[in-house]
Amino acid sequence: MPKDSDAWRSLPLCVDLDGTLLRTDVLHEQLLVAATHWSLLRHLPGWKRQGIARLKQELAAAVPLDVATLPYDPAVVDYLRQQRAQGRRLVLATAADRQVAEAISAHLGLFDEVIASDGHENLRGHAKAERLCALFGERRFCYVGSDDSDLAVWHKAAGAVFANARHAIVHAVRGRTTVEARIGSVRSRIASFIRALRPHQWSKNLLVFVPLLAAGAVADSHGWLAALYMFAAFCCAASGVYLINDLTDLAADRRHPRKRHRPFASGDLPVVYGVIAAPVLIVASGLLALRCGGDTAAVIGLYVLLALLYSLNLKEKPLVDIFGLAALYSIRLFGGGIASDHAVSLWLMMFSSFLFLSLACIKRDAEMIAAHERRLRRRGYRASDRRLLEMMGIGASFVSSMVLGLYIQSPATEQWSHPQWLWATIPLLLFWLCRLWLATSRGYMLDDPIVYASRDWVSHGVAILLAVVYGLALAPF
Repeated sequence: MPKDSDAWRSLPLCVDLDGTLLRTDVLHEQLLVAATHWSLLRHLPGWKRQGIARLKQELAAAVPLDVATLPYDPAVVDYLRQQRAQGRRLVLATAADRQVAEAISAHLGLFDEVIASDGHENLRGHAKAERLCALFGERRFCYVGSDDSDLAVWHKAAGAVFANARHAIVHAVRGRTTVEARIGSVRSRIASFIRALRPHQWSKNLLVFVPLLAAGAVADSHGWLAALYMFAAFCCAASGVYLINDLTDLAADRRHPRKRHRPFASGDLPVVYGVIAAPVLIVASGLLALRCGGDTAAVIGLYVLLALLYSLNLKEKPLVDIFGLAALYSIRLFGGGIASDHAVSLWLMMFSSFLFLSLACIKRDAEMIAAHERRLRRRGYRASDRRLLEMMGIGASFVSSMVLGLYIQSPATEQWSHPQWLWATIPLLLFWLCRLWLATSRGYMLDDPIVYASRDWVSHGVAILLAVVYGLALAPF
């Protein structure tokens, strides 16, 4: 076994792909794409019966990957560049199909040779170790890997380089071969998984409590408990849909300047986590809704269906997208009313419909401001459509305030002790909506308007004043 640095550089450095050079698994991503296309999905069992190598070959041909946007591990790439600068021979040795491996090799321009699965042999574990020993000789190559499947290769290698490997793997290899380098460390996936659930978006689910507040049912403990279950149900359903959305939008997210940092797109979280967690969360949301009785489970089912349709298709249809967004807000409202047994009144329905339409227009207008022309066309809009969208959204804001005024002067306010205080809600809400539109036009609106408001101190102040007005209108004195 070579000891000096010149002797080490004379040994080829063989590099694994999935989980090592890439922070994702190519096969998992291709299977994910195939699962959304029936023409491919129906062929998977037949390809699998012919062997995993054949499955990889067929998927590589049917599901081309944009290798330029794949999540490469920057620390591993930097290490390989240093080794190549020192004159070392680099070999990409992967269980991925040769078509994928050669495309990645051509993109990076680092490797002198590619060794990969070829449709007949799946080059993984012992099969990879035997191939490398046949080509270079036992203990005549070094190997860069990251997980248990690489143990068989390290045991035949002259040197081991660990890329984000667990301590148990390092311990199992140490003593069997020389440790040449250790790159990075195991990343905790808990934080990435929580981030993928987007808990900051749960603030929109607070709408389930609005029917209780609108009915003045502050003392209805049973209604609040039921609404709390419904809140949890919507949180689970929303997170499940967000996971599905991120999985289906992987390629697009990786081309987006901000979304490419999302857990799945960046490789911080393996896609298999989302494939397992999404249906679990959606089922959990249905079970939580059943605790509320009535038709709440059907409401959750309708929300999930509409949210999936929006994510997969409706968001690319102009105007349909903003009405779809407004409907998703409204479903939360109706779900809360059904769960708490305080049905949404006609007044609340009219007021909220225009309010939610305005918020949906804000969200889309903000995206249009930040988007390039190519992404605008993918969403079905043109840059010139912004003016019309803003007119509709701002007009809906004022109409919602007008509906609120008509409600306050109607006989329906008899349930309030001091309904005259409700007049203060009109300027407060109108000021808040106008502020959101101003923030949007200035390019500050980088997220959903309700999420933006949850982080905006002025919106917090408006919420406090609205709570004071609500208390004064309801007070028994």
